[in-house]
Amino acid sequence: MSEASAADTPPHRYTAAVANEIEARWQRRWADEGTFRAPNPTGPLADPGHPRAGAPQMYVLDMFPYPSGAGLHVGHPLGYIGTDVYARYQRMAGHNVLHAMGYDAFGLPAEQYAIQTGTHPRATTEANIARYAAQLRRLGLAHDDRRTVRTMDPAYYRWTQWIFLQVFGSWYDPQARRARPIADLVAEFAAGTRPTPDGRPWAELPEVDRRRLVDDHRLAYVSEAPVNWCPGLGTVLANEEVTADGRSERGNFPVYPRKLRQWMMRITAYADRLVEDLALLEWPEAITAMQRHWIGRSTGAHVDFATDAGPVRVFTTRPDTLFGATYLVLAPEHPLVDALTADAWPAGVPAVWTDGHATPAGAVSAYRAFAAAKSEVERQADAKEKTGVFTGGYAVNPANGARIPVFIADYVLAGYGTGAIMAVPAQDARDWEFAQAYALPIVRTVAPPEGFDGEAFTGEGPAVNSSDERTGLRLDGLGVAQAKAAAVAWLEETGHGVGAVSYRLRDWLFSRQRYWGEPFPIVYDETGLPVALPESMLPVVLPEVEDFAPRTFAADDAASSPETPLSRAGEWTEVELDLGEGPRRYRRETNVMPQWAGSCWYEMRYLDPTNDTAFVDPQAERYWMGGAHPGVDLYVGGAEHAVLHLLYARFWHKVLFDLGHVSHPEPFRRLVNQGMIQGPAYTDGRGQYVEAARVVERGGAFYLGDEEVRREFGKIGKSLKNVITPDDFCTEYGADTFRVYEMSMGPLDASRPWETRAIVGSYRFLQRAWRAVVDEESGALRVTDAPADEKLRRLLHRTVDGVRADYAALRFNTAVAKLIELTNGLTQLAATPREVAEPLALMLAPLAPHVAEELWHRLGHADSLAYAPFPTADPALLVDDAVTYPVQVNGKVRGRVEVPADAAEEVVRAAALAAVADQLAGAAPRKVIVVPGRMVSIVR
Repeated sequence: MSEASAADTPPHRYTAAVANEIEARWQRRWADEGTFRAPNPTGPLADPGHPRAGAPQMYVLDMFPYPSGAGLHVGHPLGYIGTDVYARYQRMAGHNVLHAMGYDAFGLPAEQYAIQTGTHPRATTEANIARYAAQLRRLGLAHDDRRTVRTMDPAYYRWTQWIFLQVFGSWYDPQARRARPIADLVAEFAAGTRPTPDGRPWAELPEVDRRRLVDDHRLAYVSEAPVNWCPGLGTVLANEEVTADGRSERGNFPVYPRKLRQWMMRITAYADRLVEDLALLEWPEAITAMQRHWIGRSTGAHVDFATDAGPVRVFTTRPDTLFGATYLVLAPEHPLVDALTADAWPAGVPAVWTDGHATPAGAVSAYRAFAAAKSEVERQADAKEKTGVFTGGYAVNPANGARIPVFIADYVLAGYGTGAIMAVPAQDARDWEFAQAYALPIVRTVAPPEGFDGEAFTGEGPAVNSSDERTGLRLDGLGVAQAKAAAVAWLEETGHGVGAVSYRLRDWLFSRQRYWGEPFPIVYDETGLPVALPESMLPVVLPEVEDFAPRTFAADDAASSPETPLSRAGEWTEVELDLGEGPRRYRRETNVMPQWAGSCWYEMRYLDPTNDTAFVDPQAERYWMGGAHPGVDLYVGGAEHAVLHLLYARFWHKVLFDLGHVSHPEPFRRLVNQGMIQGPAYTDGRGQYVEAARVVERGGAFYLGDEEVRREFGKIGKSLKNVITPDDFCTEYGADTFRVYEMSMGPLDASRPWETRAIVGSYRFLQRAWRAVVDEESGALRVTDAPADEKLRRLLHRTVDGVRADYAALRFNTAVAKLIELTNGLTQLAATPREVAEPLALMLAPLAPHVAEELWHRLGHADSLAYAPFPTADPALLVDDAVTYPVQVNGKVRGRVEVPADAAEEVVRAAALAAVADQLAGAAPRKVIVVPGRMVSIVR
């Protein structure tokens, strides 16, 4: 601002400097007075004298951030401000509102940064958290500061480890459809009510065999399983952490399938409940659809094909097409491949089946190496050329006794289904392509419609070529549903298979070969089997190590193997413990838990964050998350967490519910995904992104120095070099202006572009609201105790009614518009009636809390308005006394008339005709149509 313009500015105008002073002062007062601390019903966080003690509860939750070194950009606070507006409104509407903020502090990014810089990840993360906390405070977010959690703190991850022990100590009872303690399973084995797999009595089993049998049933278990190995990161990744291109979400390194011994969580046991209970939730349909797709429930049958190596079991959703199965395809990693691989090629084998190899063993070995070098995503890509080799072995189709060849191919994955498929090329496009490439038979088993000239027919029709008198399976002429039912019944009667349900969902890979994560509360004894540590030994604290980098490899080194940082911490890894049988030597688990572990339950810890005897007090849990509508009342976060966090958190919560630790089966009742703020990004002539902050606009074009660059809008971040931080805008305009602008840009769940120049409109709105109460020259109140006139009073009550509804429905942008309209109605008044000024401050408070508090204080109130009752509209003032009718003549508006709201149709008709008498020129109209309350249409 120039000296001249500064001199012209009235001394008491609402400026950025005034806003910053007010905001800092009120933030200090809120912190000093603990304004936003929500009382628990009992315990150390109870406060019987609190204004909302005993009031109806409201739990508002944000997906808590992972604090990066870059701090917040303007896109991050959109959801945080939205929940803050909603929570502030609900607090004023009479609710006891819990709104807290924590930090997802473990994970790969901090560790990678630590490796690059040599700084301990704890130090880096603490510095990042401090920066985030300062930025969030500056935005005026009304969080209960006593409830902040950080997943990296031992006092927090002690309970993450405790929850892991609950999962480890449980098994899923399919008859009861719930988790039960492992002790119940052992009791059933011991009593003989549950037979052991080989029929031996429990008492006759050696102790090691008993332990292995029990471990095979646990919800958390160790398994030699196909995993996603990322040499460039030195760790394995969950399926959800691998991109559609088969690369790591972090770092974009290639990912390879490997078999490794890893901790797994049996989330598949909950697949049906995870789908069914979506009906209990108020979530966006897009998110529930993604969860249903990821779980991928399919009904069909397991079919056993006899081979010399034993039966090959496949899952099919179309058992009605069994007669069309002309070959089998196994994943290269399938356990029967070696046994099925013949010593020599059978006579008459087509050359394309052998891939040019002299023996089946050579072909299989070479193909396995070829497949191992590709990611699962690449192997599944339909556009890829179909490849595979013949094993030299055959299977028998149970439907007709036909001898069919067994291939291996990379499009079949060991970790999905049974790792084997029956190929029905006439009814499956992928199988058709393979059959064409390898000259395999094609038998159509579903009649296509007349005139169909396609290849594979995937539609419905009567069964054909699907009966065999020898086997007794007769499907010809049946529709698809009937044929499916008949085929399943035949499979079960003959022992060739069974009706089944399959899922796309895989068990959750729970091990990471990293340092910066929660240690497992597990040790191994001399048998190599896992032993749970007692709760008294929790937390298992992450040890201090000099070298916290996992061993990484060349990105293309698919044959490499993980080496964890904790495996190098010898004194910590090898320990002597007394676990009830005297001192013995044990080896600790040297993997750590994934970053998702801490975020699976943080919503519970906010309820009772200082409890050192339980992960949450049952009374606090029932108060905040129980009742008629259990779960978090409003959960706001990004749609990118549709599968990872939300599915994992639901799974853990259901286990805790089954075991009686929580009172309800779902954690998050209502979910809203905030939209994305897109920032301007610029590319040069090479198509490379340039620093947006260095670009200037001249004459409607954009330049970096002398070079014209092209503008686009995209996700704000480092990759587009368009990071915009909120700090500068808070300094230049004030946090309240920033808040109002973000809320006014559009609906909360809609994406929108960031336009820096548009923020001025929000700034001017707050200046007008300030001017309505404070004289810019003297600083005195411009408020009168004289009553408002009828027009202004009606505008006020319409605004109150509309803003209440908008806040409750998260329509913050339309609430801003209504407040602007009311404020504009005050600009020409010599003084603002107090009956308008006070409701204006109260309605403004959720959006712009600092300036609202200041106005409230200047209006003579000593206490914060945080718990002041939100204004209520007078219903009598919401009904207009008069109605204005536009009058159309032959479709064009030619006049307007104002009549009493309760005027009869005859009165409206007469007034309208009088208003457009000159247009009618004395002629009687042919037709007059009165639409009550809306318009009059006249046809000449």
